[in-house]
Amino acid sequence: MTSARTQAQRHRLLTPTRPTDPISVEHCSGAWIYKEDGSRYLDGSSGLVCVNIGHANPRVIEAMRAQAATVSFAGPATQWPARQLELVERLTRLVGRPEDAVALASSGTSAVEMAIAIARNIGRAQNGPRRSHILTANLGYHGNSALTLGLSGHRRRRPRGEDGFGLAPAFPAPYPPSHGGCRCDAMCAEEVAAAIDTLGAENVAAVLIEPINGTTGGAFVPPEGYLRRLSDICRERGVLVIHDEVLTGLGRTGLPLASDRWVGAAPDICVLSKGLGAGYVSAGAVLVAPEKAEYLGGAGATPLPMMGTMTATPLQAAVCLAVLDELEAIGVFQTKTRGDFIAHELSSALAGFDMIRDIRGAGFFYGVELRDGTLWETIAEIERRGVLLYPFSGYRPDGGGEGLIVAPPLNVTESELQHLIYALVGAVAVVENEGVVK
Repeated sequence: MTSARTQAQRHRLLTPTRPTDPISVEHCSGAWIYKEDGSRYLDGSSGLVCVNIGHANPRVIEAMRAQAATVSFAGPATQWPARQLELVERLTRLVGRPEDAVALASSGTSAVEMAIAIARNIGRAQNGPRRSHILTANLGYHGNSALTLGLSGHRRRRPRGEDGFGLAPAFPAPYPPSHGGCRCDAMCAEEVAAAIDTLGAENVAAVLIEPINGTTGGAFVPPEGYLRRLSDICRERGVLVIHDEVLTGLGRTGLPLASDRWVGAAPDICVLSKGLGAGYVSAGAVLVAPEKAEYLGGAGATPLPMMGTMTATPLQAAVCLAVLDELEAIGVFQTKTRGDFIAHELSSALAGFDMIRDIRGAGFFYGVELRDGTLWETIAEIERRGVLLYPFSGYRPDGGGEGLIVAPPLNVTESELQHLIYALVGAVAVVENEGVVK
């Protein structure tokens, strides 16, 4: 137990908290987090679904040390951005978009805002000056700034009406809980068409969507054909498609990009972040298709948005390059889908438990939906068994809907995965059979 003094100190740090006590960490290594007493926890959610290659990776630590010892900061407008250009070339090639232009950013939130600004610039240059609206789904999360929270369909994090700048999601996400119980198929994309047409296509710059839902609703996967139909609808109206792959990109959902899972689903603009910095540095990237990027230059073009002080530094670029090295060594950029077997492992292990409502997701990213009212009991019991998982809750219109995110590092071993599943099954068994954590 933490002392009264320690608790008082903790309250001075203004960050989110949760019902369970935080862990006192001595060090981390690979998929493991070690306490001062020598006990350890498997990091089953990769931190906040970002530590995708594990903690204290030697390749990344050495790259960080070497770059910091030479030059850590240099403004790319005044000093030749050699490391940044190397990152752009390597990143675009590895994700199969080798001709894309790239804006580097300092975080996922800033990258999404950058993507919005770029989309507006392209839309106005290509199709007229009124292209400003950004349309989003009613279940999704796009960052923690005032702008992105206003656009996000995250029920618990959305700002009060008077604080939201008049922004709100424009169409239902193609998942039954957020679409009035609809069974959902590709035709749900017609709701996007209706939203564009209501505003007038001449007023819409882009549709911003998570190709696979993140932690907001717990890894919902869109119905087959939905993203392709959405792209067709937008293309017919001169509206850009932005995929927020801050969480899902760079192997998290089993392929380099989540959109790679469907033919014809590639976006005009793709946003990456969590898997790029992998928890070692804060970084983001906005990838713009070459046929759209050509509208960003030349005489009369709107200037690019300001990119911030800590954007595209040599240190960030060096660390991201080392992360890409590790991801490539793991096999993330191969065409074969990775990690989908985890769905079978989870489903088999948890079959028969009444409190398991659903298991959904792809690759190394799954939501295990629990019976309402059991979330924090289950988390406490899982942690007693040496595993950390990430909670999600409140995604249904009635405020219900809760569960656990299972998202181990992309280089998790078979024995580590079995440890995770064993802990999860044991915790669910206790909560379901006894109703309380003992």
